[in-house]
Amino acid sequence: MVNVLMLSKWHVHAVDYARALAAQPDARITCVWDEDAARGRAWAEELGVRFEADLDAALARAEVDAVVVDTPTSDHCPVMVKAANAGKHIFTEKAMAATVEECRQIADAVAKNGVKFCISFPNLTTSLAQLCKQAIEEGSLGKIHYMRMRMAHDGALRNWLPPYWYDVEKACGGAMMDLGCHPMYAASYLLGKPTRIASMFNNTMAPPPGEDNAVSVVEFEGGAIAVLETGFISPYHGDAFELLGTEGAIVRTANKIKMKTNRFDGGWYVPASLPDPRPAAIRQWLDGIQAGTPIPFDTARGIALTELLENAYRSHAEQRIVVI
Repeated sequence: MVNVLMLSKWHVHAVDYARALAAQPDARITCVWDEDAARGRAWAEELGVRFEADLDAALARAEVDAVVVDTPTSDHCPVMVKAANAGKHIFTEKAMAATVEECRQIADAVAKNGVKFCISFPNLTTSLAQLCKQAIEEGSLGKIHYMRMRMAHDGALRNWLPPYWYDVEKACGGAMMDLGCHPMYAASYLLGKPTRIASMFNNTMAPPPGEDNAVSVVEFEGGAIAVLETGFISPYHGDAFELLGTEGAIVRTANKIKMKTNRFDGGWYVPASLPDPRPAAIRQWLDGIQAGTPIPFDTARGIALTELLENAYRSHAEQRIVVI
């Protein structure tokens, strides 16, 4: 049994992780800490567990083996370094930290203390991700030259995001730092190492200075270009995915995956079957803790995501293409 300390309810997915843990037969939440004591006490009461107001005391508790980090992004580095130094396994919401330097501090503490680390990259567990990876490795799409991925919602437009979500001091950015993480890490997973990035962000509805409408264009080794889009002001979301190669393509529209390849006659078709999705990241983390199985969403992937994000914001701020 893995005993878990929930570190903050700040992030909007904190409740989702608590539910996911409750559904696991080999994990249980034993304690809550929150930088907002009133919020933390209320959540602990709701979960039926102890609230601990002092972070060091919470990490020192004997019935804590691991932590789930949902603090403000600005607090990720000090909180995770403390957790690692206390010998606690770490599951964290993305982004890993605001800067690459902070990510490296976390990675060093994780390695030094031999704890298991996992960052939440849900879009790498999907059947679509497995299909694309398989097609690339098999060469059925030819040379990949273009990818487009859009993830957006209407949180700012419909005012359902919490007001503190727009505090860039704590969130460390706007839509790209939050929802834009998903297209960023998916592109790296499929296309490899980025070489150049150009970004344009603006603000339509959300309180400034955090952006609510954002696009980054990334070039990867081998020449593929990815257009990565996100926003908080899309009433119909408009999520989209395209992966194009010289011999075929995979697209997702209206939640339907279609494929085309020169290996087969005819036009677009819906695959008769899709690869099985991988287990959820939190399940892979628990298995890594208890069985020593590999956790693919490790500190290296967390650092790679933050490197892209850091350069995306630099490109926008300096209004230029940034060489990575």
